[in-house]
Amino acid sequence: MNGVWRHRFAVFTAASTLLLICLGGFVTSKGFGMAVPDWPTTYGYNMFFFPISKWWGVGGVHDEHLHRLVASTVGFLVILLAVWTELSEGRRWLRALAWTALALVLVQGLLGGLRVILNGRGLLGTTAGVVFGMCHAALAQIFFSTLAAIALFTSRIWSCLSPGQMPRRLSSIPGWTLVITFLILAQLLIAAAIRHQHAPLAIPDFPLAYGHLYPPTDPDFLLSVNQRRVNVLQDSEVTAFQIHLQMAHRFVAALILSSVLLLGWRLIQEGGLLGRFGAVWSGLTLVQVGLGAATIWTNKSADIATAHVAVGALTLMTGVLLAAVTQRMRGAWLEPLVVDSIDVMDVRSANSLGG
Repeated sequence: MNGVWRHRFAVFTAASTLLLICLGGFVTSKGFGMAVPDWPTTYGYNMFFFPISKWWGVGGVHDEHLHRLVASTVGFLVILLAVWTELSEGRRWLRALAWTALALVLVQGLLGGLRVILNGRGLLGTTAGVVFGMCHAALAQIFFSTLAAIALFTSRIWSCLSPGQMPRRLSSIPGWTLVITFLILAQLLIAAAIRHQHAPLAIPDFPLAYGHLYPPTDPDFLLSVNQRRVNVLQDSEVTAFQIHLQMAHRFVAALILSSVLLLGWRLIQEGGLLGRFGAVWSGLTLVQVGLGAATIWTNKSADIATAHVAVGALTLMTGVLLAAVTQRMRGAWLEPLVVDSIDVMDVRSANSLGG
């Protein structure tokens, strides 16, 4: 029973982290990252005692302060999860993973703070706020997937899996799953760089780019583009680097979409647990591409952009979980599974890939 409740708590912690990612994406999309200009205090107050009347419903202060409060709550939940796992878990590698999650959330909080207090300082050819903001966003995705993995490893599904269940005809699936998952992580890093430079609309049209398959970036073209952006649209100038970054984001998206759909179709044909993974991963990827296009077509609507961030996190998470499941079924996990009790029906269900 203790294991069941710890699993449920891990699921709740992961879900809370997804909410935090949504809030962070909304803050960035709205440009509210500096609505509260100090850290760890909030306008000189202790964060937890900042008067509600001074922030509830007060423009960007509301969103940024709420983001900080939810982040603190998630940090507390992870502390509880790490201690609970240490005291009740027999698998050493899972105890280590829980403490890793705690380390990640502490670093995540520090990066968020540095993004505020060092915002105006130069770093790596841009501002420290942009650099630390990118790292903050990227680490959030890794942290969320780590918590989701802990939830999987404490679940009944994981306890029913055993090495050698992977059919020989699917022996290449674990490797391809890892490759695609790392590709999705790289895509999320590119997306973080785009968002924190506030350049999602460096290319304002889709599926073409300034009416081209690949737009020119020579000085004359950039001059004509920026004259319209500044004088007519009253927007910031765009650089050649931002255009190339946006095109890289589109190219990698197309590569991920085709790869996930091909792999997903193969898994769907297999059926069972792997089939469900394939269907979910394919569906999320299709929705993610649609939200990316909608972000451009709606002139970077904050709600659409935030949904794009959230589904991206779910897409990465699904890849991580599928990679873990397929590696386990192939027999790549070296430590024996610690199982309290598995009845005959559970074993038959697992062996049929039904979960």
